[in-house]
Amino acid sequence: MAQALNYAVNYSRALANAFPYVLNFGALYSTPNNGRYRWANAKSIEIPSISTTGRINANRDSIVTAQRNYENSWELKELKNQRKWSTLVHPMDIDQTNMVTTIANITQAFNEQQKFPEMDAYTVSKIYSDWTTLGNVADTTVLTISNVLDVFDTLMLNMDNERVPVQGRILYVTNEVKKLINNADKVYRQINAESAVDRINRTVNRLDEVEIVGVPSSLMKTLYNFDSGWKPALGASQINMFLVHPNVVITPVSYTFSQIDEPSAGSEGKYIYYEESFEDVFILNNRAGGIQFNITAGGSTSTTTTTTTTTTTTTTTSEG
Repeated sequence: MAQALNYAVNYSRALANAFPYVLNFGALYSTPNNGRYRWANAKSIEIPSISTTGRINANRDSIVTAQRNYENSWELKELKNQRKWSTLVHPMDIDQTNMVTTIANITQAFNEQQKFPEMDAYTVSKIYSDWTTLGNVADTTVLTISNVLDVFDTLMLNMDNERVPVQGRILYVTNEVKKLINNADKVYRQINAESAVDRINRTVNRLDEVEIVGVPSSLMKTLYNFDSGWKPALGASQINMFLVHPNVVITPVSYTFSQIDEPSAGSEGKYIYYEESFEDVFILNNRAGGIQFNITAGGSTSTTTTTTTTTTTTTTTSEG
């Protein structure tokens, strides 16, 4: 019997290398948390947390009985998102000597068209679900050119008050909201008068050292149906702005199996490709302040575009 071709190790390594670059939320898949916490078993991760008491007054004339003034607890995160995919490949459709390469092409198409968008959809909706389950409430301001930066400032202020580091924060927005930011009343743009082309630099990629990432609105919903692939669930709200610090989340991915079987009587003469994985997305409960949302309930994008007059003579660029 011909030996099955199992390239799970190489395939998993290639996927791990690709995640930060092919996923819209790829930065959340390169969070240092993924290598920081221990696996309790094949499906669960244990996250430790330590709390202490505060300081008290001291004196020089007496001592108090020593006691333990800290508590150690474990937050168990169990992976529940178990997914699989398989396909038959007829030998006449491929050159047998190039089978692995052909399967690689098939899985590449599957990854780009199905798996990666599904992972994006799952990531943002799971973070939103975990965040609201803890009692947090999203901002619902209707965004306009006039107020989009004010809403951003409010989300930033909420994080500041939770002592979240400014360095490293990422603002994920729908492409419609990114357009609002690019045209916001308080953002000034530059025309290089010495340029031969005299093009206007209108793209805003950072605000207050926060990276801005545009995401298709279809991948920014609060709820999805994953019965077959992915699609927005009925009644899902539209996420317009998602401000997050990557140290707040953990995105473990454990590929357990991927294999190609040679044609056999059982497969009616066809190759069989099959893969299955456990993967999930979690927030660290005691760091939930590092997440902020602006949404529109019911699904429509909460943005209003207004017409503004653009001047044609400016000299320098600044952001405000």
